[in-house]
Amino acid sequence: MNERYSRQSMLPWIGPEGQRAIAASSAAVVGLGALGCTSATLLARAGVGRLFLVDRDFVEASNLPRQVLYSESDADLRLPKAVAAAAHLGEARSDLAVEVLCADLDAELARRIFAECSVVLDGTDNFETRYLLNDASVESGTPWVYAGAVGETGSVMTVISGISPCLRCLFPVVPPPGSTPTCETAGVLAPAASVAASIQAGETLKVLAGRRDLCARGLLSFDLLTGTFSRVSPPRTPRCPCCELKRLEYLDETAGSRTHRLCGRNGVMVLAPKGTRLDLKDTEARMAVFGPVFSNPYLLQTQWEGHAVTLYADGRALVQGTDDPTRARALYAKYLGM
Repeated sequence: MNERYSRQSMLPWIGPEGQRAIAASSAAVVGLGALGCTSATLLARAGVGRLFLVDRDFVEASNLPRQVLYSESDADLRLPKAVAAAAHLGEARSDLAVEVLCADLDAELARRIFAECSVVLDGTDNFETRYLLNDASVESGTPWVYAGAVGETGSVMTVISGISPCLRCLFPVVPPPGSTPTCETAGVLAPAASVAASIQAGETLKVLAGRRDLCARGLLSFDLLTGTFSRVSPPRTPRCPCCELKRLEYLDETAGSRTHRLCGRNGVMVLAPKGTRLDLKDTEARMAVFGPVFSNPYLLQTQWEGHAVTLYADGRALVQGTDDPTRARALYAKYLGM
């Protein structure tokens, strides 16, 4: 057994056999913010063989207090989070296989990562994407581990299709806008995100080591302000629209929208039609008539009528300074003609 992982493989529930299983496994981390940075780091250092890193955003200075994989130079260069994360993980472990996916998670990509991975980790910031992960897990049978953190609190749940409740057993429909606290409205304590991600990584290692029987049942929640932990373990919902009735509305793209409000930021991500590709050099020339443009090989930034805008090669646009999807889509159509 590799001496590097000797302390971990001493754990009775892992042992040499479990460590070999971890080394042979693949995991996907969807969303590389505060949660995903910590989870990805712990899994890479635990010896997971291959990581899929999925994120649609770039590094900014406001990320640095919570998102522990990134540096000031990443923010200065405005690198895509998946690119920067892969580089830093490679410095920690040179034999780690990484696939970088600078993309918004859609049904096609969700099906791919659930087919190719042993487990998928949620580092996202919105329920629509989590419901898409949940649908893909139910269809494929591949487990996923939900995690969330806001304020000083966090929660984690391991979803094993056919055995545990799925996310929609607990939350059948998307909560109405404004009905739940977000990073934007309530803030977030960096250690709360780290605790949630650490528990998430621990649950993931149980799955990868072949010890699903040890996974926590139900939703584990904690509050770092009061120092309390709790767990609810509801049964699977008999008429759950997803895991029982098999209505995979988010995977079949009959539910959800083509815009996402971003947690912790006054902005809207507008998604392009599938298959869209922007020639960033050509787009830079066209946008230059509206004002200064920043560009790197991954994205370009400009302004549309006072709104800071980031454009990506797959046609996505992050429109800042508004939380109105209609306004964001209107600007997108006006300046890109799509």
